[in-house]
Amino acid sequence: MPDIQKGRNTVIEDGAEIGENCVIGHNVVIHKGVVIGDYVTIGDNTVLGKEPYAASTSATTSTEVLQPLAVGNGTTIGASCVIYKGASLGEKCFVGDLATIREKTKIGEKTIVGKGATVENGTSVGKRVKIETGAYITAFSTIEDYCFIAPEVTFTNDNFLGRTEERKKHFKGPTLKRGARIGANATILPGITIGEDALVAAGSVVTRDLAPRKIYAGVPARYIREVPQEQLIEEQEYFDNRE
Repeated sequence: MPDIQKGRNTVIEDGAEIGENCVIGHNVVIHKGVVIGDYVTIGDNTVLGKEPYAASTSATTSTEVLQPLAVGNGTTIGASCVIYKGASLGEKCFVGDLATIREKTKIGEKTIVGKGATVENGTSVGKRVKIETGAYITAFSTIEDYCFIAPEVTFTNDNFLGRTEERKKHFKGPTLKRGARIGANATILPGITIGEDALVAAGSVVTRDLAPRKIYAGVPARYIREVPQEQLIEEQEYFDNRE
């Protein structure tokens, strides 16, 4: 076993790989096949590499062979999180307490998934993204680099609201292009694309594709004005156009 600190009642199944200088809290479960990098911190009561269960009526969870969960170097995972088999987290990510990350989800480096947030299956999240407390990211969504998603934002992926078999052909979550920002309690309808560096105000309902570098607000969301130059992602000190 490499140099790790391990709490009481922790279960590490055979076949799990854990890097150097990791800290593992109490009552943690790490399933077989999980691959954890160096300098990773895992909070109490967290479950890593959980196999997904499918309800008999589930329309988005499939039964298939999944790749092992991979957790990048320097990542911190809070208490009572559940991260599924088939997910991957890049280096130096931060996952808040009580968060859930489902199978076949990819999280880029230095991305934050906030307390109690849910990222559903088949979702792609870029690097340096912030998904804040209580946000719900539905299955089959795409979030590009440098996006910001405020607390209690809701993504949706089913225009049929669970009725008819036809809906299964059309499931698709929203797509946020690089640097897009979504205000608190906004709702994004299925299949919507929000343009690069666009901003959606708090409480808005987005019912159509939004153009880049513009501010939208309301129910339904409507154009308000241009995003100020100083707020564009390329104007920020942490932005690296070489990446």
